Amino acid sequence: MPRPRVLILRAPGTNCDHETAFAFEQAGGVAERLHVNRLLENPRLAADFQILCIAGGFSYGDDLGAGRILGSRIRTHLAECLREFKAAKKLILGICNGFQVLTNSGLLLADEAQSDGEHPAPPVTLAFNDSGRFEARWVRLRTAGSRCVFFRGIERMYLPIAHAEGKFVCRDASVRERLEAAGQAALKYQLLDSTSDAHGAYPANPNGAEADIAGICDETGRVCGLMPHPERFIDPTQHPRWTRGEAGAEGDGLAVFRNAVAYFG
Repeated sequence: MPRPRVLILRAPGTNCDHETAFAFEQAGGVAERLHVNRLLENPRLAADFQILCIAGGFSYGDDLGAGRILGSRIRTHLAECLREFKAAKKLILGICNGFQVLTNSGLLLADEAQSDGEHPAPPVTLAFNDSGRFEARWVRLRTAGSRCVFFRGIERMYLPIAHAEGKFVCRDASVRERLEAAGQAALKYQLLDSTSDAHGAYPANPNGAEADIAGICDETGRVCGLMPHPERFIDPTQHPRWTRGEAGAEGDGLAVFRNAVAYFG
């Protein structure tokens, strides 16, 4: 079988594209790092790939807010080609800053009318951490529901986070309830020393995310955004306590990329 081709989209300030490409290659894909300007010049390039991943980092320095500029460029100039990408039942993944980009671009969840009659806007966002500072730590996670392609067969993961704007917030309670009921609230923070959800407790929930949500998917399960970094735990030696025998045979994050590649098997 041909190996699926993965487009790793990067922009000025992206800094996880090499690790993400490596993770997809380890999972059996063929990854290519592509600057967003190349895609803007020729949007038809996207048709040559089966998976699009927006890597982590600080696109455009997050000068107007995390992921806002790249999200706006996608929304303004690449919406049509990426709608076709989605319609072809291909996969889209946004990691950390990529998750922020997806929420700003409308690729993950479509804009919805607001109750005050204002123009349609994204139903969810990623706000500043409740701690008021950049958080870099390891977190325990569980998957919720079976809708998301990227988390199939995964029950729990231990992954690193590194962000200042990672607090998942819904426009109102009805949005959160709808995501939960549909199985789209796909990844949740758990307490560090148990299998219970964090229930907002810091630092297990490192940013104050509503309902401990660390990642969501769209209604098809083929578009996913998450704040933790699976590409940073591919090899057991990346585990912070691997010398104490606490890492398994491979990093927990590798299964996320394997699931994406296997989808086209």
